[in-house]
Amino acid sequence: MAQLPLFYKNGKAVGPGGNAKRWKDVYLLVIILVAFMVILSGIVWFVPIPEEGVTYEQTAARFEGHEVSSASQTEAPMENPNQSQHLPQPEQFNPHLDPPADVKVDGPKVSVEDPGGIARADHTTAVPAGSNQEQTKSSVVTTETATSNEQNAHGKEDAARRRKVVEMIKLAWDSYEKYAWGENELSPMSKRGHSASVFGTIAMGATIVDSLDTLYIAGLTEEFNRATEWVRSSLDINKVYTDVSVFEYNIRFVGGLLSAYALTKNEVFLKRAEEVAIKLLPAFSTSTGIPYAIVNPATGSVKNWGWAAGGSSILAEFGSLHLEFQYLTYATKKPVYLEKVETIRKRMKEVEKPDGLYSNFFNPFTGQWASSHMSVGALGDSFYEYLLKSWLGTSKADTEARDMYYAAIDAILNKLVRKSSHGLTMLVDLRNGMMDGKMQHLACFAGGMLALGGAHAINGNGERYLEAGKEVTHTCHESYRGTASKLGAEAFEFEGNDPVTRTNERMYLLRPETVESFFVMWRLTHNQMYRDWGWEVVQALEEQCKTDAGYSGIRDVYTNHGDKDDVQQSFFLAETLKYLLLLFSDDSVIPLDSWVFNTEAHPLPILPGIPQIK
Repeated sequence: MAQLPLFYKNGKAVGPGGNAKRWKDVYLLVIILVAFMVILSGIVWFVPIPEEGVTYEQTAARFEGHEVSSASQTEAPMENPNQSQHLPQPEQFNPHLDPPADVKVDGPKVSVEDPGGIARADHTTAVPAGSNQEQTKSSVVTTETATSNEQNAHGKEDAARRRKVVEMIKLAWDSYEKYAWGENELSPMSKRGHSASVFGTIAMGATIVDSLDTLYIAGLTEEFNRATEWVRSSLDINKVYTDVSVFEYNIRFVGGLLSAYALTKNEVFLKRAEEVAIKLLPAFSTSTGIPYAIVNPATGSVKNWGWAAGGSSILAEFGSLHLEFQYLTYATKKPVYLEKVETIRKRMKEVEKPDGLYSNFFNPFTGQWASSHMSVGALGDSFYEYLLKSWLGTSKADTEARDMYYAAIDAILNKLVRKSSHGLTMLVDLRNGMMDGKMQHLACFAGGMLALGGAHAINGNGERYLEAGKEVTHTCHESYRGTASKLGAEAFEFEGNDPVTRTNERMYLLRPETVESFFVMWRLTHNQMYRDWGWEVVQALEEQCKTDAGYSGIRDVYTNHGDKDDVQQSFFLAETLKYLLLLFSDDSVIPLDSWVFNTEAHPLPILPGIPQIK
């Protein structure tokens, strides 16, 4: 215990009493005042003061040595607790790469512009003309404070949601690695490998290749490194001696490997991607240049699907090669890949299009349509997606793709849109001039596509496209909301507000199209509703599809806890979980002004123009 000080009165020492107490009070008061001045000095000198138009979050971040963008200041940063120094890093997720020395680009090197303010997230409030300045200032501060508090709450919630999606990715991957390593897919209930016919009969590790970029973006470094080693040591297209789908091998293998290369610059990915692409080239040996659907990599023999109209090639298949083959030319400096897909483009531009529409089936020998079946779902879907993304993916240099895309979308909105009895917007098939009553789950990607096209439209119809995108996305959400499982069927129509489905189309195959649109709509509008809808899907996947060894599709979405199909599709990791991951991530993670996604959700960098080889 400290000894109390002595005071003196009339020459005698006394304790802390009488007048001594008053001296004690004075000393305490002085100490308090000095402490207060020290604290005040610290506040003045060390607390960062925000600049005009700069938020406190941004100022504090600069004070700590890093920046926070105004568009994402309240969102949780990408968490990467497992990042390894041995893992090659992306170039700040912003690969507007300079072209190789001997590659010219056709068109200026420009970035994709901010889509007319549609992606703003600063939540500023305009000052009304003629209003009282002080009142306006007060109301703005109140509004911004409330909005900031709401954003902070959402930011914490969405960060937790993102962590949950990473857990789901890890469960799906770990289960595949444990029970089906090297196989194409996983049967999570049987705990063994599975392979769809599109892969042939050879185990080619489709899930490994399809998951590379997802693992990388999720920060699962050890898993990514093991996948990389498998690609280096075991992925060999030369061992495939059965028929395979040109389309599937392109979007999953070529696309997945090119995406991994773009993110890491690891040359093994580019090498393997080109090895697969070379084996696909015999499919282009037709008089029109429109490729066959099937190739045998070992023999080079080619053919079309027996069920396709008159031995035809399929629009969505031959129309979904452009992004990958163009990037291959850019990365390898070899013109052959781009030449192949430019021939397809030329044919599609020149062929007559009834009512501006493209049929799903095209005869690769006569150069004519083989049916009058049009669709934004199966058989047609990604053809339109690749037109838009070929334009965006060349820094808007590919104006031919732009013009073909918007002409096609105008025709689709005029001919393939059907309204339910309660006003829901459905994109349906057209067969011989007659509209179907149902919409396919595969067409649900179009909500995001329409909105993205609307954000960049220069033909005066941007608002129309954006609204159509919102309406289609809402319809697809309703197709989930109205089922017992809260997941969407393979196809659906509506009786009132409730979705109904034919018996043979009631399954959910872990498909990504609806959450793809949620992701794109979130990036364009920053409407929290789209993240909340995505979280509903996460909860339904956990409740209905999760097993102790991964995730399975279900056979009937109208049954709660119904039978599972025992297949964890490779696109579940490639697309569904990646789009959910990005939905809850900061906009700086794979930003849409630097990347375009192929139809298997593999991000490819936006190029400075159309590659031109000397």
